Amino acid sequence: MQLFDWLVLIVTLLFIVGYGSWKTKGSKNVEDFILGNNETPWYTVGLSVMATQASAITFLSTPGQAYHDGMGFVQFYFGLPIAMIVICLTFIPLYHKYKVFTAYEFLEKRFDVKTRSLAAILFLVQRGLGTGLTIYAPAIILSALLGWNLTLMNIIIGVLVIIYTFSGGTKAVNVTQKQQMFVIMTGMFITFFLILHYLPQDMTFSSAMHIAGANDKMNIVDFSFDPEEKYTLWSGITGGFFLMLAYFGTDQSQVGRYLSGKSVKESQMGLIMNGLLKVPMQFFILLTGVMVFVFFQFNPVPLNFNPNNKIVIEKSKYKEDYHALELKLDKLSEDKKVINLLYIEQLNQDYDNPILRKELVALSNKEKDLRDKAKEIISKADSNSETNDKDYVFFHFILNYLPKGLIGLLLAVIISAAMSSTASGLNALASTTAIDIYKRNLKEEKSEKHYLNATKFFTLFWGLIAILFACVGTLFENLIQLVNIIGSIFYGTVLGIFLVGFYLHKVQAKPMFYSAIISQTTIFIIYYFMIYIYPSDQEKLGYLWLNFIGAILTILLSLFIQFVFFKRNTHLLNKL
Repeated sequence: MQLFDWLVLIVTLLFIVGYGSWKTKGSKNVEDFILGNNETPWYTVGLSVMATQASAITFLSTPGQAYHDGMGFVQFYFGLPIAMIVICLTFIPLYHKYKVFTAYEFLEKRFDVKTRSLAAILFLVQRGLGTGLTIYAPAIILSALLGWNLTLMNIIIGVLVIIYTFSGGTKAVNVTQKQQMFVIMTGMFITFFLILHYLPQDMTFSSAMHIAGANDKMNIVDFSFDPEEKYTLWSGITGGFFLMLAYFGTDQSQVGRYLSGKSVKESQMGLIMNGLLKVPMQFFILLTGVMVFVFFQFNPVPLNFNPNNKIVIEKSKYKEDYHALELKLDKLSEDKKVINLLYIEQLNQDYDNPILRKELVALSNKEKDLRDKAKEIISKADSNSETNDKDYVFFHFILNYLPKGLIGLLLAVIISAAMSSTASGLNALASTTAIDIYKRNLKEEKSEKHYLNATKFFTLFWGLIAILFACVGTLFENLIQLVNIIGSIFYGTVLGIFLVGFYLHKVQAKPMFYSAIISQTTIFIIYYFMIYIYPSDQEKLGYLWLNFIGAILTILLSLFIQFVFFKRNTHLLNKL
């Protein structure tokens, strides 16, 4: 970090916070604070929806995911465009018709207060955890790679977000997210083209894709029906569809973005914009990770990208064993560079040499074996060390290979992305707590000013809770997976409640409530026995399927209980 990097970082962040606070100060009532007075144009809705989902975890974890596992993760988003169409046709018109502040208000109008409260509480639990994670994710990476204090980083990111979210509510979130998306995409595009520039002179983009393909990084679509595979075409279209339908259709952090739209049409256009741009954006971020992989075929690469593990090794009795592996990796890297250059030379002559391709694969497998051995040594040195280094890959490249100023910009990208997701989360948590829990259960009527102050108080309250959770959080296998796993555990049930509410008009409140309780309990059991107790990549069920199972189970149970309940009541009436 040079002085210029610090200047770029500080000026970018202070501008976003200052601009958001100045532009949106002085909310007069709850409608202004939560719905932004319904003044948001469609393009701001679209950008805000995209920025809410594109957290710092997206820009830290996704390139690392592609570096290790290739482009297959993009299948996770295949269900998103379909989900956007369903939400535009069904969810948005109903939300606007009932003039709700939060998605969960609709459930009381359709069912009862118990069902509304249950859905709101499930949301508060998963979004409270998720919001803490959006702070923690960038903080742990920045602290590890830059030597910054982790707790201090959590507090700085959290406080920056609280300032403008507390000041301007939904308007502040929407306004700042436009600036944040501009910073984010500018930084990513510059980085992508710099990687291309850093590749060997006679190497074309097509050659880079051939090298990536030879190493199985370009397998975009997997048609496998194996439920143990995390990312396939089918899990993306089914589980991914249900996850996206639940996230964008029932999660207040997203619903709040488009409820602030000027009209039903403006909200719908904003979501369609997200449906058209989100998959290409994720494809581009993954492709950046693949290009980082290609770059490291010609440049030195660490045995483990997490610098904390190097420190652990140096203090242990296993450091000589680790150094021996590093020497082997250095030799292997030289061999890879030679073979890759030969491979490019033949590609430039329009000849894809199968022998060289096989040799490339063999060298990659040897490198993977060395990395696995390194992880074993790290675990022996300290059993609590996180050996999975996917989240550190992209940042290692940023710190070691980007020019002055651009490091500051990319740091601003990561922190801006953290702030955008955290701000949406806090705004949604505060809105849901104030409207669905506090106001709904308050027996005496209060003034608009009172509810405005209550919503601001809950913004501060959830901000402090998120910071606290971030300070005590622990790193998971891969941060972007952790966020989606937390969502998948809860989203299916909540989505099932909404789908019954929208489409199955004969299902009444009691059957709905009990089916949701049973469904959520079942999902907890399935997650524990088929995913949680197994090591990574050995789970018996891909976590995306939890969304599908939760939603379908809730719907079927509600129909079954309604049938039994209705039949029993009819029998009692006949007796009378």
